[in-house]
Amino acid sequence: MTHTSTSEIIEGWLRARLSDDEYLWLHTQVGKVEKSNSDRELHITLGLIPRKLSREDLDLKAHELAQASQIAHGWQPVNWSVDITARAWVLSCLTSKGNQQFGELIVDLCRTADLAESIAIYSGLPIYPNSSALELQVAEGLRSNIKAVFESIAHNNPYPYQHFKEHRWNHMVLKALFIESKLSRIVGLDERANKELATTLTDYAHERWAAGRSVSYELWRCVGPYATDDQLFDLERVATTGNAIEKSAAMLALHSCATQDAELILKRWPDVRDKIHRGEITWNNLESSCVS
Repeated sequence: MTHTSTSEIIEGWLRARLSDDEYLWLHTQVGKVEKSNSDRELHITLGLIPRKLSREDLDLKAHELAQASQIAHGWQPVNWSVDITARAWVLSCLTSKGNQQFGELIVDLCRTADLAESIAIYSGLPIYPNSSALELQVAEGLRSNIKAVFESIAHNNPYPYQHFKEHRWNHMVLKALFIESKLSRIVGLDERANKELATTLTDYAHERWAAGRSVSYELWRCVGPYATDDQLFDLERVATTGNAIEKSAAMLALHSCATQDAELILKRWPDVRDKIHRGEITWNNLESSCVS
């Protein structure tokens, strides 16, 4: 999908939610930004958006979420607000600058961005042209100790799945666990699972256990497909001693391992194994159980 049509789709989301006066103001500002030879108008517009427009949830309809998925596979802007959308739309109108120049612009904006601006900038990653400058800025954003900034990159955002190399991907997953951020919101979590990540996460689990701390049940989702002898022992331990959610997670991980040794462990709990085979126990079900 072209950047032009992407910009038009997002503009349509906004047009459906803004008053005539709000839309006229925003459209006028975009024109000023596009015609300006400096970034001053852009900084002014991004700063004024929360004052001029609503901060309410965008609350996209089913057909609009389908449009988002067409723009970038796996993209779900479910937590976007009107002001986040407006800021991302303004930036999406500047893609004619060229990939590298656009990436450098994002770097410049992030240097002075406040919390809300940072979240909006990173949330818009699925609709930006990629560049080396942008990749470096995203890596910087992942280092943030602010959970909301980290999650604007990691959650419901296909950019990491599409662009991260294995080392950076693994670092993101580990940090998500470290700051107690949900793994299930990471686009491509199962597809990007890898042996090195499985080893890193089991080492992390051992450190937590040694310190007398709990381990997120979600961790085992990334371990199961690559579980080796010691990791199978860890999964058996969790299936034996964990709470109901942890036991189910360990069993799901064992099921994804698809080895004879894993199947032998699963046979100890035939009822749970059969429910997994019938699709009655899934990672989504476990998350729903935790939320409820």
